[in-house]
Amino acid sequence: MIDPRLHTLRMLREHGTVTAAATALHLTPSTVSQQLRLLAKDLDVQLLEQVGRRVRLTSAAHTLLRHADELFAQAERARAELAAHRTGITGMLRISAMPTALVALVAPAAARLRDANPLLTVEMSEDESRHCFDLLLSGDSDIGVLIPAPGGPALDDPRFEQHQLIDEPQDLLVPSGHRLAECRSVALTEAAEEPWVGAPDRVAHCHLLLGACAAAGFMPRINHRGVDWLGISAMVAHGFGVSLIPRLATLPADHAVVRVPLHGDGAPTRRHIICIRRGSAAQPAIAAGLAAVREICRERNDVVLVD
Repeated sequence: MIDPRLHTLRMLREHGTVTAAATALHLTPSTVSQQLRLLAKDLDVQLLEQVGRRVRLTSAAHTLLRHADELFAQAERARAELAAHRTGITGMLRISAMPTALVALVAPAAARLRDANPLLTVEMSEDESRHCFDLLLSGDSDIGVLIPAPGGPALDDPRFEQHQLIDEPQDLLVPSGHRLAECRSVALTEAAEEPWVGAPDRVAHCHLLLGACAAAGFMPRINHRGVDWLGISAMVAHGFGVSLIPRLATLPADHAVVRVPLHGDGAPTRRHIICIRRGSAAQPAIAAGLAAVREICRERNDVVLVD
């Protein structure tokens, strides 16, 4: 077994403060502080230094973390080899995903896994992309289906294995009766002077919308903001603006909106990735989960499988 205090140190590196690390670990801040003090005492090195009201990892802590990342990856590989001694796919598989991916990809994949492996329990959670990595690191999730976002881990982060999954086209969402509603497809620039419905800047959709419009040569005039597609679609349906809508997003049938495909070099897409803890890919339940999600992606004709 790996010393659990190493996991605590990893979570402090990830979250930046003792309080945030404690929340992610479902512990109290005093417990986290005590664990790290005892770890430093046992190793006879200083792991934390006080900087104002916060703590900072020392160079010794970063050295220890480099070895800890290798140990945790090796532990995942050991679990995979031990699982080979059991019959069938059993246990618990936890999958986290951003909302549209959960609806379109993960839920049908989980149903297929459940039907094929009656001894396997699949647990799903819906979350923003930026939180899926936290869930993987804390052990609350085994597979994450998400969109890379600013501030996320690099592709070569030693804690994770990240694989490209699909490219998802974005459509222009307009009200029924809009001047572009009857077009088979349009360039994004044709909506440059329209009022737009966007998302708060903390939401990944905001970054995609602004980036796509900037690449097309304009910045959108965002008059209204919504957090989920239901609210955004309702505002568009009532004529308050246009928006970008991912191809996988489902909308109520009674919303008077039209999806117009986008064409041209600047036609925006979302790249989805599938992510696991490094070293865990050969664990039977995780391998089956990865295969099931990819199988669902392969069967869809509205996205492009890239891995």
